[in-house]
Amino acid sequence: MPDRTIDARTGPALDPVPLTQRLVRYDTTNPPGDEAACVGYVESIAAGAGLETRVIAADPRRPNLLVRLPGRGDAPPLLLHAHVDVVPTGGQRWTHPPFDGALRDGHVWGRGSLDMKGGLAMMLTAMLRLRAADTPPAGDVLLAVVPDEEAGSAVGAGHLVREHPGLFAGVRHAVGEDGGADLDLGGTVRPHPVVVAEKRACWLRVTLRGPGGHSSRTAPPTSAVRQLTRLLRAIEPGGLEPVVTPAVDRMLRELAAVLDEPLAGAFARLRTDPGDEDALNALPEADAQYLRSVLRPSVNATVIEGGTAPNVLPDEISVTLDGRALPGGFGAADFVAELSARTGTELSAEVLVEGEAMPGPEFGTFYDDLVSVLRAADPDGLPVPMMTTASTDARLFRGLGIACYGWLPLLLPAGTGYRGLLHRPDERVPAEALRFGASCFTDLLRGYR
Repeated sequence: MPDRTIDARTGPALDPVPLTQRLVRYDTTNPPGDEAACVGYVESIAAGAGLETRVIAADPRRPNLLVRLPGRGDAPPLLLHAHVDVVPTGGQRWTHPPFDGALRDGHVWGRGSLDMKGGLAMMLTAMLRLRAADTPPAGDVLLAVVPDEEAGSAVGAGHLVREHPGLFAGVRHAVGEDGGADLDLGGTVRPHPVVVAEKRACWLRVTLRGPGGHSSRTAPPTSAVRQLTRLLRAIEPGGLEPVVTPAVDRMLRELAAVLDEPLAGAFARLRTDPGDEDALNALPEADAQYLRSVLRPSVNATVIEGGTAPNVLPDEISVTLDGRALPGGFGAADFVAELSARTGTELSAEVLVEGEAMPGPEFGTFYDDLVSVLRAADPDGLPVPMMTTASTDARLFRGLGIACYGWLPLLLPAGTGYRGLLHRPDERVPAEALRFGASCFTDLLRGYR
């Protein structure tokens, strides 16, 4: 039976809550993806409201959808982008089924409710509201609904950027997900992240080779196991040397200016000494962990393979490293060079993934518009420029010269950490937070510059 809880012609589509519920009910787990039914549903809603739609697919089971709302010409075209694929739920213990999209205790539950079908619902609702009110936005609004963000974006945003860059002609700014960027701030204030920078994925497979032999004897310094020990010791702090990038410097400066002690002092000290462990330890644990991740190129050993028996020293060990580079040109070759220097061994490394480099942040009138909308909607909240530790499709659209921002406005109780539920069991979002976000997007589209 078709789902009639949402109909753009009768009004409920103007509420992002039932729309989020319906989107969550499509199992778009990636892999394999199979996002076609979900994308088709969004197309039916948009087309039913009289919006222009276009489907572009490298794989018919995994199409991209472009939805356009004509504007009044007071601003350049604006890109909104949202992915409908979600990460797997296998091996996780959920309180409620992950794809039932139920509304319980004032929350929409399910995989994708935050990442990022709820965000898509907020964006689409804003466009539908302006269409229903016959109120054109400041400029043309282009919504890209894409697959495959969770597994590389090859058939999603990557395909659009590579094969159809002309679709984004004239677009100067884009808004997408915030990548789970969040701060706790001791629960004293409600932060509203505005993501202006992303870390860059640099995945490496390091192969360590050396003499093997009987493991009853002390392993020589050149053995693979001793090299492994030195490598793990080199990355034990979680990454390479700390550094303050422009995006993080502005975040620290703004937080130090508005917060009370001891938080203000800790943030101020980190601007001059990003390795100050006393300052980090003065912060809430979640904030300290986040800052450790954005104040240095991070490195984690995620897969270690080697050895054949308990009493045999392996002559070869493979270590997969998840490196994440800060904005500013640092890349996979730099990781290998610094790790080689730290271990005293010329490492042999295969580059598995090297993400697109993100330039520095752009603070201008559009960033100010994002902040102004948040301040008007939540005077007690705190808009904060942030860096996400992950990467999103913004890295691809940025390659077209588009300034990209992660902005999913949600009215969340201070200190509750909902964004920490991304990729975890019991992902959920308060219904009123979704309605708040849809209103913020509506206000943004009306008056952005």
